[in-house]
Amino acid sequence: MENNVTIEQERQLFLLLRQTYTLIYQAIEADLRESGCVPYTQASVLFVLKTIGEPATPTEISRWLLREKHTVSELLSRMEKQGLVRKTKDLKRKNLVRVTVTDKGEESLCQAMMEERTIRKIMSCLSNEEQDSLRGHLEKLRSKVLEEPKIKHGLPLP
Repeated sequence: MENNVTIEQERQLFLLLRQTYTLIYQAIEADLRESGCVPYTQASVLFVLKTIGEPATPTEISRWLLREKHTVSELLSRMEKQGLVRKTKDLKRKNLVRVTVTDKGEESLCQAMMEERTIRKIMSCLSNEEQDSLRGHLEKLRSKVLEEPKIKHGLPLP
């Protein structure tokens, strides 16, 4: 496949992708904050726990969120103090921590998911076909990045 795109065009496209992500993230955060929900980062952890199944390890969560393990561990500690998750030592492997969602976390996740109307509103400007096309392009880009030997996330792709 021939690529006649200049480096400048690629930089502009990457900047547009970055700006779009940042603006969507800010819109979601503002909507959640306005509604009194947990921040998006915490809602993401709760969503991942429900997606991959409980109990999960901080390492599994960090792989799904594409974040460093220590960053996720700090986030989980804050969430535990807020009563959103519970961390327990694994009975078989004492050096392993398992994370589960508390009732308060369940309630917060449901509330955050209901408040994510911002995503629906933003995505509604794309038809189903355009969303499918965008999904395909983004998955292709993600796969290309994950081929890089410098990337060590071991992401279990949904």
